[in-house]
Amino acid sequence: MQWENLTSPEFAQAVRDTKTCVLALGVVERHGDHMPLGTDFLNGHALACLAAEREPAVVFPPFYFGQIYEARCFPGTITIKPTLLLELLQAVLDEIGRNGFEKIILCNAHGGNSYLLGFLTQCQLWEPKPYAVYYYQGLSPEGREKQKAILETEFHGHACEWETSLSLANHPQLVKMDQVPPGVTEPLRRAAHLKAGFSALSWYSNFPEHYVGDASYASREKGQALRELEVESLVQFIRAVKADEVIPALQREFHGRVQSIGD
Repeated sequence: MQWENLTSPEFAQAVRDTKTCVLALGVVERHGDHMPLGTDFLNGHALACLAAEREPAVVFPPFYFGQIYEARCFPGTITIKPTLLLELLQAVLDEIGRNGFEKIILCNAHGGNSYLLGFLTQCQLWEPKPYAVYYYQGLSPEGREKQKAILETEFHGHACEWETSLSLANHPQLVKMDQVPPGVTEPLRRAAHLKAGFSALSWYSNFPEHYVGDASYASREKGQALRELEVESLVQFIRAVKADEVIPALQREFHGRVQSIGD
């Protein structure tokens, strides 16, 4: 069920029936020259909606504010001040909770959100909330092996065979296969001397044009197979979250102990 498509009475009933909301988080950024700026949130929202059809849950409206500072040098990128972004995300979670949801699933649709969403999830320990947050991080190792078997190329990462195929399955009219650059784009390794380090420019140092791999191998058929893997994996996670009683109980126990310090 899509939040924005429900009437108010339908929404209230959906909350009572599912108690679970899925928030797919993407960004708006360059995806080579052949894919739309909204690739991440378009794919993320589509996968979440398909999964929620199989295991009932309410999917939050398309959301595209996230961590994508490394793409600020490209036209069309949308970024928000870091502190404001974190406040916005927490406010969205609180608003979902205010509407009666007891469980919120963060579904990451953009690799650059990984650290942000991990931190956001840990921030829920700061103060008691009437809801529990679960961070879905994608396919299991077994699922990734199945994914690998569908693809022909070895190197992936951004606007590649995998992501382009998925987009061809979800919104083929927005993909311009005639604009795919020739050959394989591999990392430039301009910061390779920092062997055990990480910098805000680590991604940019490797991929200054925001394109990785070889999208010329992409196809709609591969995308449909990849989509099925992604959707079924998310379905299983939603089902597990809805049945879970451990995390809410641990949350109450933890905050109870926090509040009892000094008594």
